[in-house]
Parts: sequence; C-alpha cells; structure tokens
Amino acid sequence: MSVAIDPELREILVCPCPRNAPLEDGLPGDPDAEYLTCASCGRGFPVRDGIPVLLLEEAVPGPEVDPAPDESGEG
Repeated sequence: MSVAIDPELREILVCPCPRNAPLEDGLPGDPDAEYLTCASCGRGFPVRDGIPVLLLEEAVPGPEVDPAPDESGEG
C-alpha cells in the first residue's frame, strides 16, 4: 500500500536534509505506515491527512542521521 499523496506533489518531494534524497513509502519496519522515509538518511516523515510533514524536528530518526554541514562547524 502506498501513501496517498497527489502524484504531482509526489514527483517533487525530497528529504529536507542537505542530501535532498528521494522519499519512499512507509517505514523500514512497517511498509504500510503513513510515513515517507528518506532513501539516504533514513528519517521517517509523517503524512497527516495526505499532507507530508517534512520538518526535521517531526521526523522519526533514521539509522544514519548526521548534522547538516553548517550545523557541525565543519565547512
């Protein structure tokens, strides 16, 4: 089952992390969850009433969450 999001919106959605990777349906442990998961950092973003909440502070942490380059003090 896929997350119900407008197809045109779906084409342009990417993770808000610095890598801007594509988003996949569900969570790693629950592919039917109403979440979008970043293919790069693994963060899971909730989808509420068909609207993806792409806020880093609302995300479920992924296995490889690292700070943005400007937040780490390097670069």
